[in-house]
Amino acid sequence: MKKVVTFGELMLRLAPENYLRFVQTEKYDATFGGAEANVAVSLANYGLDVAFVSKLPVHEIGQAGINSLRKYGVDTSKIVRGGERVGIYYCEKGASQRPSKVIYDRAYSSISTAVEEDFDWDKIFDGVNWFHFTGITPALSDNLAKICETALKKAKEKSITVSCDLNYRKKLWDKEKAREVMSALCRYVDYCIANEEDAKDVFGIEAANTEIDSGKINRDGYVSVAKQLTEKFSFKGVAITLRESKSANDNGWSGMLYTEGEAYFSRKYEMHIVDRVGGGDSFGGGLIYSLLNGYEAQYSIEFAVAASCLKHTVEGDYNLVSKEEVKSLAGGNVSGRVQR
Repeated sequence: MKKVVTFGELMLRLAPENYLRFVQTEKYDATFGGAEANVAVSLANYGLDVAFVSKLPVHEIGQAGINSLRKYGVDTSKIVRGGERVGIYYCEKGASQRPSKVIYDRAYSSISTAVEEDFDWDKIFDGVNWFHFTGITPALSDNLAKICETALKKAKEKSITVSCDLNYRKKLWDKEKAREVMSALCRYVDYCIANEEDAKDVFGIEAANTEIDSGKINRDGYVSVAKQLTEKFSFKGVAITLRESKSANDNGWSGMLYTEGEAYFSRKYEMHIVDRVGGGDSFGGGLIYSLLNGYEAQYSIEFAVAASCLKHTVEGDYNLVSKEEVKSLAGGNVSGRVQR
């Protein structure tokens, strides 16, 4: 069985019930999530052998986070225990023209204070086929940026395929620092995953005639973006999610995979959103699963987009769907009729 390792921060997610605002709620639902952990859960649900690498405190909240991953079959044996706190993020769900809102409380989390000696990449990568991280992890601290580079060098030494979701977060670092760090790290990346804004924010590469806020998409512009990224970093593939935001609840959703000089676009789904957090991570999980299984490029992007479409119907960060459900949607079963 193919083995995958993902590396990043697991956070405690605190969210008001339903569509209550932060200023009016009196209680919060507590779950766990984080970009790379979300990818790991997706892959475990598809039946892959996947391990999540991070650092979490020894106390009960750290253990609860680990348990949330074990529940879905993720290997947590490579998580380092130590440090003082689990990072927290607060998530207020948007509705109609009111956008969702996220507030971070993750300073001095265990993973952000990690040091090189915490991770034995030779041991972590033993028998591994694929390594995945995102731009969030090196943004957490200068030490983590160095740790990511060490991991990437070891992955290349062992001929492990590497994917990276750019995942630019302006609340974690500025564009100049992101460009400096990610330009160095992307030299080791085989498959780059991005959304409409990431390539522009991190590398200054922008799709022509596309307005993010209006939902106007120009396919040729994204082919150009992918081509420029490929030429800059010699990527084997660039995958881009294409979100047409009509409101906080209703989006058009599709994607593109650019590989070997050709662009492959998925069908577009008109989604009514239950929870959009983790949508990009579920896309990444679907893409990794497809490519590891040797699917053709067109089917790979169809599977990835279908997986992420389904995630938008699931509460919480984790995409709790099976590969059979994804394949059904990717195959054209879009009615949503009751299955009996």
